[in-house]
Amino acid sequence: MDKNQIAEILNHQSVSSQILQTLFFPASALYYELLLRIFDLKYTPFISIGLVRVVLFSLAAGLLVSLVLNLIPAKKLSRILGAVILVLCTVIFCIERGCRSMFGLYFGLATVSTMTGAAVGGFASTVWAGFLNIIPFFILSLIPAAVFIVFRKVIISDKKHDNIIHISTGAGVVICHAAAVLLSLMGGAKNYFTYDFTANNAVSNFGLVSSMQMELVYSVIGMPQADLGSYVEKPPILLGNSEVNAQTQPNENSDVPEPPKEYGFNIMDIDFGALAAGETDKTLKSMHEYFGSLTPSQQNEYTGLFAGKNLIFITAEAFSPYFISEELTPTLYRLTHEGFVFKNYYQPDWTQSTVGGEIANTTGIIPTWIDGKWASVVAAKDYMPFALGNQFAALGYNTPAWHNHLYSYYGRNKYLTAFGYDYKGGQGGGLVIPNAYSWPESDLEMMQATVDSYTDDYVNNKTPFHAYYMTVSGHAEYSFIGNAMASKNKKAAQAAYPDASEAVQAYIACNLELEYAMKYLVDKLEEKGIADDTVIVLAADHYPYGLMTENEDYYNELRGFEDTELVTSRYRNALIMWSASIEEPIIVDTPCSSIDILPTISNLFGLEYDSRLMIGRDIFAQNYEPNQYSSCMPLVILINNHGQGTSWITAAGVYEASSGIFTPNEGITVDDDYISRVKHLVEGKINYSKLLLSKNYYEVIFGAG
Repeated sequence: MDKNQIAEILNHQSVSSQILQTLFFPASALYYELLLRIFDLKYTPFISIGLVRVVLFSLAAGLLVSLVLNLIPAKKLSRILGAVILVLCTVIFCIERGCRSMFGLYFGLATVSTMTGAAVGGFASTVWAGFLNIIPFFILSLIPAAVFIVFRKVIISDKKHDNIIHISTGAGVVICHAAAVLLSLMGGAKNYFTYDFTANNAVSNFGLVSSMQMELVYSVIGMPQADLGSYVEKPPILLGNSEVNAQTQPNENSDVPEPPKEYGFNIMDIDFGALAAGETDKTLKSMHEYFGSLTPSQQNEYTGLFAGKNLIFITAEAFSPYFISEELTPTLYRLTHEGFVFKNYYQPDWTQSTVGGEIANTTGIIPTWIDGKWASVVAAKDYMPFALGNQFAALGYNTPAWHNHLYSYYGRNKYLTAFGYDYKGGQGGGLVIPNAYSWPESDLEMMQATVDSYTDDYVNNKTPFHAYYMTVSGHAEYSFIGNAMASKNKKAAQAAYPDASEAVQAYIACNLELEYAMKYLVDKLEEKGIADDTVIVLAADHYPYGLMTENEDYYNELRGFEDTELVTSRYRNALIMWSASIEEPIIVDTPCSSIDILPTISNLFGLEYDSRLMIGRDIFAQNYEPNQYSSCMPLVILINNHGQGTSWITAAGVYEASSGIFTPNEGITVDDDYISRVKHLVEGKINYSKLLLSKNYYEVIFGAG
């Protein structure tokens, strides 16, 4: 019996056969979602309440497709549309699986659409390697479309369905969707379904189909908003010039003991109380109240230590300290063991890949998703007075910036300009290096092409400089095939680590180029006699998640111990803050992360800024007690990466979201409400990070732009 005979039989179909036809698309939707979930077991438990929500949303979406297609009178058109829908689903699910495989993240449709062209053009070998990783998923994802194309006349027959089938299908859509929404608004997933929605959170908790629906709805009606008033510190501390002497003492309602009289506070003349009283916009009013209620950072013995010096700030692609050794990487070893030595520094994964780390490093703001857009896209249109480029440019410094790969990727040409930099990048962006179209490009060549331009101006004309670099040599894919930096430094890496896997050897080889670049930079500063006048800061954009494949976690091999992306130890990293003027290492044990870099630099250089308007904090501020809650205490936020919640670290201990357990440091006892208060503080910082950019709040405060 061939398929045409089967179709003819089903033209005289019973109610039961109509039901079976109706169920094809719900079954297909569920198949895609379960397939995605099975391939994501490393991060997402298969059996959970999230699975129930995924099933309900999938059934609702599939039933809706069946209803619409069966109501179309022209069955040929219905079959074409059905095939198109299934092919699109295959493509979208494969793209998202590829994103998860390469970046450890699910991206929204808006993000994928804006990245695709540049990614294929600028990261072709990485994209191809990512596709090879998902071939089994790709093959399995073809099944629904293939089945439909073969049996399309069976699944959508020429005979109309009975009205009772249509009514029942419509009722199924309503019931399944309503039940799924109700479950989504209950328990811990409620935030991810509303004001804390991101594609990455939503796919794990509600499924990809639902995530796409939510993204489209929120793009039209706007994102829901949290109860902003709940984050205002109680009692409110509306610190204005009339209520606080910036050079003597904090407000009497401050939640920390009175600091030493000799130190003031990093605040500006902003009367948040008056701003709140005169504001009619509810969101802006809540922002004035919130920022005014925060305790500012106390100035300290390091305030102004580097005043008048030059600054070179480097965001290093996939940097990690575990490849550093005195023998193989003497310059990086020197820089990580001299100057300030941060023993408790973390580089969070902000769920926005390289650009998220770069925004955190350069703005002190948590890079949240804003209406499905990168934080950088919104920041590029904002007034950003505290960005280091703008702060130093206002003092008359030269502020050049460079990136040795595609100059416009992520919109870097726009946001670095908004941050006050004279930016030049590779591949047509003004940076000329010998191997401009290799992959990845050389950090050493970037330094060789640029360092003299600003250092000579300082030596000859006494024009101070703040130079910024975003490197690329350390980029994945970590293989000796298709990675120019790995191939270039292969022999040195293999000689140093003969027993390591190829992935680890290739990663080390890539980062040897960063070592050579830093050696060139330091040698130039010393040769010109300006090493004492210059500060070097280097931090990663993210840890090298490219060392993780579908089957192996080579990052564990590199470090020599095991953990996963669900625990805080994965994000331990190194922060370089070095100047030849620091004669002895200064050990810093304070928990800190990338959003703390900008306020710390601002304090060290004696710049004018308001610590309440930064989400991070000056690492050296001492106006807190380790075992007590405070809005200005050290706080590392490891934002939710896999739908497990947000982990955090304070001077009192570590909270692991994946287990829900807080482990206090030795000898530390905290109050009963400490954990809940810190959780709420973390949530507030995430929400207000989003609002700082989406409301262009600095322009509101300072009336400039």
